[in-house]
Amino acid sequence: MIIKSDTVVYNMSPDNEPVVECNSGDEVIFKTEDCFGGQIKSEDMILDSLDWDKINPATGPLKIKGADIGDVLKVSIKKINLDDTGAMTTIPENGLLAKFLTGPETKLIKIKDNRAIFNDKIKLPLNPMIGVIGVAPKDKDIPCGTPGAHGGNMDNKVIREGTDVYFPVNVPGALLAMGDLHAVMGDGEVVICGVEIAGEVTVEVKIVKDVKIENPMVEDDDAFYTVASASTVDKAVEKASDDMFKFLENRISLSANEIAMLMSLICDVQICQVVDPQKTARMRISKKSLNNFNLTFNK
Repeated sequence: MIIKSDTVVYNMSPDNEPVVECNSGDEVIFKTEDCFGGQIKSEDMILDSLDWDKINPATGPLKIKGADIGDVLKVSIKKINLDDTGAMTTIPENGLLAKFLTGPETKLIKIKDNRAIFNDKIKLPLNPMIGVIGVAPKDKDIPCGTPGAHGGNMDNKVIREGTDVYFPVNVPGALLAMGDLHAVMGDGEVVICGVEIAGEVTVEVKIVKDVKIENPMVEDDDAFYTVASASTVDKAVEKASDDMFKFLENRISLSANEIAMLMSLICDVQICQVVDPQKTARMRISKKSLNNFNLTFNK
């Protein structure tokens, strides 16, 4: 099953009509535009010249049969294929480095031999990731560029091939959408973008019953991550920490004080992005640290 890149939404919404419907356990390919909606064709184009109504498109949404409110949607990222050219841009008024910028600038970046060619001397290894991925919020529209409890523009570089992403289901069918791929991006995304690029993502979707989460989570071979967005980095970190405490409290036989002390020893606070309308942080816990508990997402 393929969802083409000309079928997009610009808001995550309970009112979005699903493009297609699938069963739990199905694989689906999402073809995606870059965050600029494919508008940048040359380095002469700057962001001020683009149609802002076409920024941050997310392909979808996909309805998953049997996904009910209160369930969890597990999205397994099987494959990310990138186009051969990405783009970056600067806006002097935006990002943490705005005070240093001399003006708007656009840079096209070729992808070759599994590297992003920044210039003749800088060729960066790729880390293909999904910037925007999420489900419909419960009762309001949220722009695709804004992250929240539903997911959205988390710009979380651990959402890549080989990871499972978990979302709380807020509406029947979940309504999954995604886009905003990056070939390379550093934690923080401090200049407002990574190497923005079109491509396609192959995922497997499964419904998880009898597990409750309030915000997205990510799992890879080595770790679990709680992910949270809020108006400030401090609040996002606190929310991600709260979620990790609740996750552990329901799965390991330790007292509340012991869990808190353990988290201070083996959990790492990491920043996803600091440039969107809401800031996003994640907390990581290594699976190896808790081998004796056989930690799993399912209780």
